[in-house]
Amino acid sequence: MDHSLLILFGSETGCAQDVAENLARQARRRHFKTKVVAMDDYDKSQFVEEKLVFFICSTTGQGAEPANMKKFWRFLLRKNLPNDILSDLDCAVLGLGDSSYRKFNYPSKKLYKRLLQLGANMIVDRGDCDDQHYLGLDGAFAPWAKNLWDVVLEKYPTTKPLIPDDVLLPPSFKMEFISDGQAQPQTTLAGEFNLVVQKNERITAADHFQDVRHIELTCTDEDFKYEPGDIAVITPQNLVQDVDLFFEQLGWTEHADKLIRFTPFDEFHTLPAHWPSTMTFRDLFVYFLDVFGVPRRSFFEMLAYFTTDENHTERLREFASPEGQEDMWAYCARPRRHIGEVLFDFKPFDIPFDYMLDLFPQLQPRSFSIASSLNVHPQSMELCVAVVKYKTKMRKIRRGVFTKWMSTWKEGDVVPRVRIAKGTMTLPPSADIPLIAIGPGTGVAPMRSFLEERIVEQGATQNILLFGCRYHDKDFYFADQWKEYEQNGQLVLLTAFSRDQEGKVYVQDKIRQHSELLWDLIENQQAKIVLSGSLDKMPGEVAYAFKQTFMKEGGLDALEAENYFSDMIKSGQYQEECWN
Repeated sequence: MDHSLLILFGSETGCAQDVAENLARQARRRHFKTKVVAMDDYDKSQFVEEKLVFFICSTTGQGAEPANMKKFWRFLLRKNLPNDILSDLDCAVLGLGDSSYRKFNYPSKKLYKRLLQLGANMIVDRGDCDDQHYLGLDGAFAPWAKNLWDVVLEKYPTTKPLIPDDVLLPPSFKMEFISDGQAQPQTTLAGEFNLVVQKNERITAADHFQDVRHIELTCTDEDFKYEPGDIAVITPQNLVQDVDLFFEQLGWTEHADKLIRFTPFDEFHTLPAHWPSTMTFRDLFVYFLDVFGVPRRSFFEMLAYFTTDENHTERLREFASPEGQEDMWAYCARPRRHIGEVLFDFKPFDIPFDYMLDLFPQLQPRSFSIASSLNVHPQSMELCVAVVKYKTKMRKIRRGVFTKWMSTWKEGDVVPRVRIAKGTMTLPPSADIPLIAIGPGTGVAPMRSFLEERIVEQGATQNILLFGCRYHDKDFYFADQWKEYEQNGQLVLLTAFSRDQEGKVYVQDKIRQHSELLWDLIENQQAKIVLSGSLDKMPGEVAYAFKQTFMKEGGLDALEAENYFSDMIKSGQYQEECWN
């Protein structure tokens, strides 16, 4: 019997990929010939030939599918596909998401439904992993995977015994040190652009707790294009000095400048397309491996094979178990311990170089709303990004991997392999339709792209910006630009400076204060509302303020106001893009 298995994942931050790799290890212990690949990297022409496929799908934005499954999803939606084309396919779907979002696991639910429409045989019910579960994603993943294997092994039996969990599987790649040749650069793939830094300026007061940067980047490539509301996707790098300290801690300093090459151990593993064929050992950790991020469960699971202290091995396996998630959270996630610190705590260990890519996760791209209009700033892209820096319960200062690197950018530096992705918000279809833009904090970034396009390029004059921050004099981003638009009669500016008076004032309070104006624009002129900012409580509070406005100014009861708001979302009259 054929024991080939394909695991396709759609992943934005690497979480779904990590779960897919976890499931692949479980499959290999059951003697399945397993290949793991991002949906958009898979050769779709082979899909109808597959017999057994598992789909692992995360959620991004407000219920959108991850960037690396968009092409595959469009392929499945083709109207010319017969409704029985997948009748020979056994498959299972697992979704990863956060139930605090309105469209919890929306992509996996749509994927599950579409596969059924095409005749696929679902061997188990769809799984729904939830970040809000007290055990995290494992709360749903562990029981779902157990049930999945019970069903799969009944349909695809094997006489070979299960490989026990305490037996280390072969590595995915062989890493060898080579004596000749030279390090190669990363490959810039189609749809990726190298941008040059023109400005990296702090735009918060020197005495303000938060360092927010206004960044200007340029690109002369004629294919470089973006629309208002689009997103810049950038993969971070680790700082060389941090990597050198990491090597010193692990005793790897002598290898830093040696050339290395990876070779897959079998046909089921391939290197990422942008990786060079040869690189230095240091380059591997500067450009590709995430050793300063907070590790996932799979890291503890793999590290347990390499510790030489039995007590450490036992502790690591506890962290890797579903039952040990609270302990792992207390040890790692709450104090934000990064991989380097975990390794220090679990010395001594012996990590074979062949397991580099199995142990250490890859650096994952970050997404940022573009804060400029390309028509207003030709060949340029601007960002408004807050530097992540905070103290943990360990009293240690933590810095975000991306913004630590971004803080070092200076004029002339090249930011490689930037990709443009579609956002979830768009301009009104006509310049005559009013725009109500709500962007507290760095949520103002996409609002700047919308307003520049409407005011400078389209000549639109019915624009309202609701902006919120802490202090007028410390973190009022792009204040001069907004005031110029206001003076020219192109913008109504409604500001909420939460700490400038005794009682806190937020953007939702401004909505209630100006309810008559906003209701007239929404009801009588079909004004479009766009909202961006931190997920937290803000989006819900803003939605509630609008529902109150509908009741007060429109005379609607609570149910009617709720339905009115829902209709605005369905029609695209109300769009939001918020993040954790």
